Amino acid sequence: MARIDTNRSGEMDVFVRVVDLGGFTAAANSLRQTPSGVSKLVSRLETRLGTRLVNRTTRKLQLTEEGQAFYQRAQRILADIDEAEREAASCVPRGHLTVNSNIPFGMLHVMPLLPRFMREHPDITLDIVLTDTLVDLMQERADVAIRAGPLGASRLIARKLGTSRMAVVAAPSYLARFGTPKTPADLAAHRGIGWTFPRSIRGWPFRRAEKIEEALPPPVARASDGETARQLTLGGIGVARLALFHIGPDIEAGRLVPVLQNLNPGDREDIHAVYVGHAGPLPARVRAFIDFLAQHIRIGDPALRRGADGKWKITGGPVPHRATKA
Repeated sequence: MARIDTNRSGEMDVFVRVVDLGGFTAAANSLRQTPSGVSKLVSRLETRLGTRLVNRTTRKLQLTEEGQAFYQRAQRILADIDEAEREAASCVPRGHLTVNSNIPFGMLHVMPLLPRFMREHPDITLDIVLTDTLVDLMQERADVAIRAGPLGASRLIARKLGTSRMAVVAAPSYLARFGTPKTPADLAAHRGIGWTFPRSIRGWPFRRAEKIEEALPPPVARASDGETARQLTLGGIGVARLALFHIGPDIEAGRLVPVLQNLNPGDREDIHAVYVGHAGPLPARVRAFIDFLAQHIRIGDPALRRGADGKWKITGGPVPHRATKA
């Protein structure tokens, strides 16, 4: 008989009940089956195993040596199955969690919160992977991914964590050397920070006369992730377009200066926690992490405003966790 077609745990359960209750009739009553049905099931089990497990007498049931060994092993297996089911169904978050996040958001908003999450959920172990490469959750066996930007059609379920506007920026040292562009067309004569991976938009959008036009400075350097692009921009290498949740503190500190801000169309980049949808309930460890992020991450809709002192301010925007003690 093909083993894949056999309910081996069910057979073990019946056999153990027969032994524990001392006979086929008592086992049948507990299982709401007939004694003959239980006896036939044990006989089929013996036939499949190729050995006798029980010596049947009119007065009592007696296990053979093989039956005793099988009974002891079956008890342990059934106990392991019960324990596995209890752990899987437990409302207490436990087990291993793999999280993937883009680098800027992960560094600023996820990493500083992890110590607190781990203290609140001591039965969870964690793998955290920071990369701006779009990963396949199924292929990478990731439980949760943090993604910024538009979400394509997929089986993934998304929970929004916030939204952030974009800004074209450059370092003061760059502007002192190359000048400040006054129109989008001026960017053609400037030096840009690009990306090593494809983007959903080819150019930077600007609003002029109620229309959106695109412009893009020729890249002199390309980055594999947002944090690298930020560092290149801070170093005065070129002009970049980055999310305010990432560079807001740099703008307020004067390390970066908004460029062509009067033509900024105000487009936004949503940030989501995504996970693979399941027909059944979400594992407690995954639900706990997503709920934790939604509770503690506060990213509104940041906007840039120039104060009376001429300095740029972030209003209604991200609360970076750089200096937060979790």
